[in-house]
Amino acid sequence: MGRPPAQDDRRDARGRSATGVLTAVGYPLLGAALLVVLWWLAIKLFVEPGSFLSAFAPDRGARALVDLVGDGTLNRHVIASLKRILVGLGIAAVIGIPFGLALGGLPVFSKTIGPVASFVRMVSPLSWTPLAIIWFGVGDQPVYFLIAIGAVWPIALSTSAGVAALDPQWLMLGRSLRASRVELLRTIVWPGIRADVLTGLRLALTTAWIILVPAEMLGVDSGLGYFILDSRDRFAYSDLVAAIVVIGALGFLLDRAAHYLLTPRRRTARRPARQRVTGPAEVALAEPGAREYRI
Repeated sequence: MGRPPAQDDRRDARGRSATGVLTAVGYPLLGAALLVVLWWLAIKLFVEPGSFLSAFAPDRGARALVDLVGDGTLNRHVIASLKRILVGLGIAAVIGIPFGLALGGLPVFSKTIGPVASFVRMVSPLSWTPLAIIWFGVGDQPVYFLIAIGAVWPIALSTSAGVAALDPQWLMLGRSLRASRVELLRTIVWPGIRADVLTGLRLALTTAWIILVPAEMLGVDSGLGYFILDSRDRFAYSDLVAAIVVIGALGFLLDRAAHYLLTPRRRTARRPARQRVTGPAEVALAEPGAREYRI
């Protein structure tokens, strides 16, 4: 006599759950363990005992990490870096979302400002470092500027792409109901582009984290980037290894959190997939006259 269907369903559900946990946790942990083993083998095989390079061994870095977390030294730098990320990303969002709306919905603005935006976007954010120091001096302000100028483009381009992909019939419907521009933005445009904005924010977070560490090497006295320079100057190479591990771990956790919180759940007020233009962000910058409707 076979099992009841309910028991089979529960068994299948448990199997899928176990497989999901293995995929989400087990494989990444296995990859991390393999990396540590290869790292340890490289130190043992290619570095002479007593050499300063032996300070980069994973066991010494792990001990340094425990000590730095235990005495609170590293905590202060982590908090400072996270604060700069939040402020810089907030500035980028405040600038990038309205800029993307204008770029995607105002043809005249796109024709005049789009080429300039393309030019500025291709300049590496760290290329602005000398000007940032001249304009803002030393301290947190240059770091905020460098993070914002690098993170603004994913947000702006994703927002512009969302506006370009809106179904113009929704906008015409809103106008036929005599909706104001603010009402159009609130009830039609924002629900239609929300998924694109969230995607842009996630991409911007990754960009901001990459920019943060070199930006914190510019005249600040806290942060993970500063701590790396300070460890180098003190010849505390095990502390430097600990800082690099923390940077990678925090970046991974931030990306996972952003993936969970900012991944679009659904898309509304969109054109059918077959009508979408390939690369709408590029169209918004390079060919702003391709759209025949306005917000």
